[in-house]
Amino acid sequence: MARERSQTKSAEPRHERRQQLDRLPSRRVGYPGGFTVLELLIIVVIVGILAMLAVPSYLHYREQSRQAEVKMNLGAVFASEAAFFADNSRFSNFSEVGFSLAGSANIYTYRAMQTTVAGNVVSPGPIETLNTGVGVPMPDNSVLPAASSGVGFTATATANLDRDATVDQWHVNDLKQNLRDPDTNDVSS
Repeated sequence: MARERSQTKSAEPRHERRQQLDRLPSRRVGYPGGFTVLELLIIVVIVGILAMLAVPSYLHYREQSRQAEVKMNLGAVFASEAAFFADNSRFSNFSEVGFSLAGSANIYTYRAMQTTVAGNVVSPGPIETLNTGVGVPMPDNSVLPAASSGVGFTATATANLDRDATVDQWHVNDLKQNLRDPDTNDVSS
């Protein structure tokens, strides 16, 4: 008899606790479990803060990769010009030296000057422009414009990477100068 009383006393608090749990919205029969609006709002705020921290870093690395691309392309211009000079004793524009951009996603505007030969005289000609495939074509390099002659050349590349007032400007010449640092840098370090 004493055993039965102890079992009924311990069963009553369990029963009350079960009723309290059943009153909670996620424990009701027919009520789907899930997150509350407040919990979802907190998650959205946390994800927003993480995105706010990550996006500027991503954009900076994207701009640096574009600068790496222009360095590679200007290096290829140098190689094409050097090979053309070995055969023709003069430098010239992209079409004559056989340089073209791969793909249509370049963001830089490239320029090189054509040269012509009349007798033994090398004369400068028009500037050839390889326009950007993405974005707006930019004016020539304001620090050092494109030029070609019988003794040297300068090819330029310009772009506005982040749509601000600063324009990213690069050049390469017959001495393969300036492939390391831009004339003006549009990417802040």
